[in-house]
Amino acid sequence: MDAVRLIGASRCALVGSGDAPGIMAEAWQAQALAQAIGSRLAVSGPPELRGEALGLTELAGRGCGVLDAPALDAGSLRAAQLTELGDARRALLDLGGLLGEVGIALVGIACAADDEGTYWQCMEAIDAADESRDRVLEMLRRLAVRDQGAAAG
Repeated sequence: MDAVRLIGASRCALVGSGDAPGIMAEAWQAQALAQAIGSRLAVSGPPELRGEALGLTELAGRGCGVLDAPALDAGSLRAAQLTELGDARRALLDLGGLLGEVGIALVGIACAADDEGTYWQCMEAIDAADESRDRVLEMLRRLAVRDQGAAAG
């Protein structure tokens, strides 16, 4: 499945998850998907994105590491369903939106957390989602610069 469709599925699942464990599982899924997209871009994406894409892969991996991994079978892991990147710009725009939504959802969980462990897990996951999103925005900026150069030349 292409990246844009998987990101759309993740957005729908995040909206549909009504409780803290569900939201945290979807945050993990989003970071795993960001890691897979970053890896794909690092290997076969535009050359000007490869360094940032490696950074996204590392940051998203950290994002997965701070959250408890949900019990998923291989068919439920969206990142494993990534078969093609498609339009890199569109995928990055949508991924940035998803990571922003994940951060907002995690803020809600952190504010309502009854225990300190959940609170700090959410805070670290919010930080990881923000850093991943920053990396995505930098890749979008680089694509814009590349396109400006191509249009001017």
